[in-house]
Order: sequence, then structure tokens, then C-alpha cells
Amino acid sequence: MDIRSLGYLRIETTDLAAWRTYVLDILAMVEAQGSTDEQLNVRIDDRVHRFQFVAGTQDRLVAAGFEVPGARELALAASELEAAGHAVKEGDAATLADRRVQGLIHVSDPAGNPLEIYWGQAQDHSPLGTPYGNRFVTGTTSPTTGDLGLGHVVLPAVEIDEALDFYENLLGFQLRDSMQLPPVAVPTGKPGQDAYRMYFLSPNRRHHSLGLYPGALPPGIVHFMVELEQLDDVGYGLDRMKKAGIPIASSLGRHSNDHMVSFYAQAPGGFQVEYGWDGLVVDPATWTAREITSDSLWGHEWNG
Repeated sequence: MDIRSLGYLRIETTDLAAWRTYVLDILAMVEAQGSTDEQLNVRIDDRVHRFQFVAGTQDRLVAAGFEVPGARELALAASELEAAGHAVKEGDAATLADRRVQGLIHVSDPAGNPLEIYWGQAQDHSPLGTPYGNRFVTGTTSPTTGDLGLGHVVLPAVEIDEALDFYENLLGFQLRDSMQLPPVAVPTGKPGQDAYRMYFLSPNRRHHSLGLYPGALPPGIVHFMVELEQLDDVGYGLDRMKKAGIPIASSLGRHSNDHMVSFYAQAPGGFQVEYGWDGLVVDPATWTAREITSDSLWGHEWNG
């Protein structure tokens, strides 16, 4: 399957006003075309949107959107998924218009996480104009890295082995790293296990576009990460979080696997956002999967 990147996230929220303040004023993103009183579309680069926050009755991930190059690859993806026993639903005209794509299918992974696989998303060629002059790393204009996608997302997967097989052997993601976790770190995992394992995968040169966490989480998302071009912009973002009274889930630190310098903050939906800089870009042809034995090289002191 020829998936190229994590293209967008669609999130339902019980407090759209809180998300509007959070993503525009704190995360320093930009309101995009198609926003209404009931839906906030958000830009971070030349794509028409990378995030959609939709007013609703619960806080949850509605879809993680993964991009393929074109109509032929989407048709092949649908055939491969159906042949493997996964129910596929074609996106209707209203969905295509909302996502600003030319083709789309809906499918769920073995853990029940909702996915959308699509092609042909529209671009917005106007200047981005972020509120603090910050820029996000997506690789869309880079001739060397290619499209790295919006960042990464970590999804819950109690049935972690089935989820890993789905992403690695069906969707074609490359396993980059794994990490063993003690039971105390996975209170909602399968009962009776002495240890759990978390996995990091990607379909492109970003170290990981997807993390699989071996436990359940009600919003259906553990965190998403966006990457900034400058370290100072991460620091400014941390200052804005603190000034706004937003709980900092983890202090600034550098991860051991993707080398990202980042902090984590609570988001309005009951999960977290990672705000980072200097993430590792790898060569898939020479990469060898590893087990990391510590989450971070320094910092990342977790609160609770």
C-alpha cells in the first residue's frame, strides 16, 4: 500500500471555543477556509487544512487522515483492505467537499481507531501568516525530505499486536522503534501482563508519524505532535501555555528515539499536544528497527 504521510486529523469537541483559543492563540496556527460556528479548520502549511475541530457531544478523534498519491493507489488500498477482511466505505460527495480531497475511503484499524485514506487534497497558496511569525515543519516544499505530513499522532491499541501487523504489513509503514513499558505506565492495558510494548512507525522519512500505545484512552487519541522550525518558537509556545494557565504535562526534554526537543501540554479534549523542534529525519532504505530503553535523553519530567 502506497501511503505517503499523515495528512490531517479530524477531532470532535464539546468546547470548540476552547480549541479555537488553544490552536490559534497558543499553538500559533491559522484559521483556514471553510470554518464555521460549528467547525474550525486549521492551517499550518500550504495545505488547505491540517486539522478540523468539529462541535459535538463528546471529545474524540473522528479520523486520522493518511494520504496516497492518486486515484489508482486509493483503489488499490481499498482492494487490499477488503481482501484482508477490513470493511471499507467510500467517502460521499459531502465528505469529499468538507475534506477538500478528490477521493477518500473510511476504514478502522484493529483497535477501532477511525482512519480516512485519501488523495488529492487542495492547497492554499496564500501566505500562511502565523500570529508570531513561527513556521511548522511538514516537508511539503522540501526537495530532500518530501512530504513529512502534519507531524505525528499516538493512538491507543489494547490489541497492540494486531494493530502493529495492520500498519506494518498491510498499510506498509516501517517500524522504527519500540519501547517496553511497565504495567504502571499502561493502567488500561490488557490485565495480567508483566510488561507492555509501544511502537513507533512511519510511511516516510519522519522518524515516526504514528505511535501505538498498548492501552485504552476514551478520546481515542493519546497525543498529536507538531514540529516548529526554530527552537525559540517552542520556548515561546511554552511561555504562552504557562501564561494561559494550561497544565504542562511534561517539561522540556529531548526524546531518545526521534531526538525531538519538546514539551507536552494538556489539550481541551482530554489528551495532550506535543510541541517540538529538531525531529529526526531518517533514510528508510538503511534504517534498522531498535528498542529504546529510555523515553528521553534529558528532561521530559512528567507531572502525574
